Amino acid sequence: MEHALQVEILKELMDQLDEGRNVDAGVQFRMPTRDYFCPDMAQKERDAFFRSHPQLIGLSGDLQEPGSYLTLDDFGIPILATRDKSGQFHAFVNACRHRSVKVANEPRGKKNVFMCPFHSWSYANTGNLLNIPDEAHFGEIDKSCHGLVELPAVEWNGMLWVHPNVDGKLDIDELMGEKLAAELTLQDVTKHRFVGEKIIEMNLNWKFANDTFGETYHFGKLHKDTLGRIFVGNNLHFEEFGRHHRFVTANVGLQVLREMPEEDWRIHYGTFVLYHLFPNIQYIVDPGTATLVRIYPDLNNPGRSITKISFYRTDEVIAAAEAEKAAGLEVEDVYDVEGRQGLIGGVETSMEVFSSTVEREDYAMGEMQQRAAESGMLKEIVFGRNEPALHHFHRNYREALNMPPLEKVG
Repeated sequence: MEHALQVEILKELMDQLDEGRNVDAGVQFRMPTRDYFCPDMAQKERDAFFRSHPQLIGLSGDLQEPGSYLTLDDFGIPILATRDKSGQFHAFVNACRHRSVKVANEPRGKKNVFMCPFHSWSYANTGNLLNIPDEAHFGEIDKSCHGLVELPAVEWNGMLWVHPNVDGKLDIDELMGEKLAAELTLQDVTKHRFVGEKIIEMNLNWKFANDTFGETYHFGKLHKDTLGRIFVGNNLHFEEFGRHHRFVTANVGLQVLREMPEEDWRIHYGTFVLYHLFPNIQYIVDPGTATLVRIYPDLNNPGRSITKISFYRTDEVIAAAEAEKAAGLEVEDVYDVEGRQGLIGGVETSMEVFSSTVEREDYAMGEMQQRAAESGMLKEIVFGRNEPALHHFHRNYREALNMPPLEKVG
């Protein structure tokens, strides 16, 4: 992010705190609760957003070196992602061309050749079919035409994008838009290494899970003993980029910046910067760390979702955390800003935030919302003027599905 924009955002957040105001969209909307449990709606979403839309499956750090691979099956299509010996990123349907059994079953690893466990057909990490055992018995086949089915895949600015459809369009410029693409290009994550993952499976629709990341109104209430000790709440700088948006909110470090010259201000000193990448990604990034939150619907149950949180760190941050550990320094309370005394902590500190704040507080609220919606007794909920990110997300997915817009209150 350009420094001038960082300063602009930081000043706006300071003004909001000084004046006791929050972001104001100037309008409220009614949201029908049926959208959170309707099976027909869920099927339309799966088809439009998870089978026919580009998917961000990870960062470059997930395929750290040639021979690295990654598997996933989050949107109804088994995917095998690889990095070949030349460093090229590929994505394939994870299915043998003989009888469609997965050729890779571990979540991640390092391998140059993948062998189907059924009949031992083997494939290179470029997708080429290498060997058919007992080929004289099986019969002649043109190996050049029977490699793994390759999917459109692009590695862009440290991000791994895949289209689940062989004939799908994957145009990053069109997907991101010029302004957001330029901004994300300045957020260099090409050297961020994968250091861990947390998975949350709970009984809430994927949109309720997404809504968790859409406002700061609840920070000082629900999170008063957790995240609310670090982040101030009731403030937000919000900007739309087509169907994506940027969400920036102040932490307690913002006050320290007031004593520093503006040329030394850095946005990550006093905020966290979150990008919502439509439809299901929350992406938190700073110079030393990145967190990728991928939210998926349960393909068999609209009232259930799976959230996969991947954590990434630069070598410098990894080394600093290891040095702290070697010195016997530990983060005892991840939310105690003064007590941490600048300690980074291991990846477990980041995981703790998602356990204690997101899983046990935010998503616990989401499960209550889900039960209320499914009861049929609560027909609608209301998005406030201070919740523009929720307006934006729900407006966009309804527009993408050719649904009527949300109803304004009043």
